[in-house]
Amino acid sequence: MRAELVWWELDGTGRTIDSLNEHLRTGAVEPWAQVPGLRLKLWIADRAGNRWGAVMIWENDRPAHLPPNLAAGLIGRPPTHRLAFDVEAAVEGHWSPAGPGEPGPAPPR
Repeated sequence: MRAELVWWELDGTGRTIDSLNEHLRTGAVEPWAQVPGLRLKLWIADRAGNRWGAVMIWENDRPAHLPPNLAAGLIGRPPTHRLAFDVEAAVEGHWSPAGPGEPGPAPPR
């Protein structure tokens, strides 16, 4: 398995975490459900650091063909950071979904 961490430093981009979360609510999430080899994708935000991005867990290496990077288009540049790691071990804890369709974009704070 591979883990990929991608994020943008939003200072100076004209974009906010809230505007990017709205982008998630308007159809940007669904295409990722069909990507072969993608085990999990989490969209992440750091309000204190004004950063926004994603964590992706892949069965193997990331495939060459992915859905368009709509966030890069909105932000106006590629991610500030893109890191990849081998997953050495994993565990899933006990949890209960909060409701239909969970997990999903967090509501604005």
